[in-house]
Amino acid sequence: MKFSPCRDACTHDGTHCQGCGRSHKEVARTKALVASVVQFTLDNEFENIEEFTTYVGIKAARKVRAALAEREAGNPGIGIKIGK
Repeated sequence: MKFSPCRDACTHDGTHCQGCGRSHKEVARTKALVASVVQFTLDNEFENIEEFTTYVGIKAARKVRAALAEREAGNPGIGIKIGK
């Protein structure tokens, strides 16, 4: 599935937004994710907002690609180490 961002044509009836085609559940989860990043940025009083958010996007994309490679190789994990 390809991600489709909202383009200010969101609808709230039915199961999917008519503007972007995503499920309302996915839209809500994306909004919560963005709100979490915003709050983290504000809590830490980062002055270099663009640098931080770019870093988060790049880091997340790398981890997703690694997790997909793990999955393709037949490993059930998501490729994110926890702890030491």
